[in-house]
Amino acid sequence: MRDGKSRSGDGIARPAAALDQAFDTASLHTLRDAVHATARAAGMTGVRATDVQLAVHEIAANVIVHGTGTGRAEVLITDGTLRCQVTDTGDGKAFRAASWSVVPAHGLWLVYKVADHVAITFGPGGAEVTLVFALP
Repeated sequence: MRDGKSRSGDGIARPAAALDQAFDTASLHTLRDAVHATARAAGMTGVRATDVQLAVHEIAANVIVHGTGTGRAEVLITDGTLRCQVTDTGDGKAFRAASWSVVPAHGLWLVYKVADHVAITFGPGGAEVTLVFALP
């Protein structure tokens, strides 16, 4: 990994993760701090780094409260962006608002307001939310 890139099983070079952390209820606070520190290290100012922290926290909290209770967050720095990927290995319920027992969409609404791009994908292995923030 001398070039700062990791190699996947298909041999394609991918950016090395600046942060790769599993989370659950007990480690959510640690994740928040790590995401903020990673955003600051990538060159984001205090307010923008806090936007990243808030968005990842909201997605991770959805995984904990509405999904499997555990997930993984990965932050990549590539092509002038900070890309955060949060995964839940359940059925994606954490991001299917119709199944929530509380008023839905407030956290996701906030995420859509602060991130430059949001994508939610559902697959047989669970759900993945990708948040993209432009770097200064």
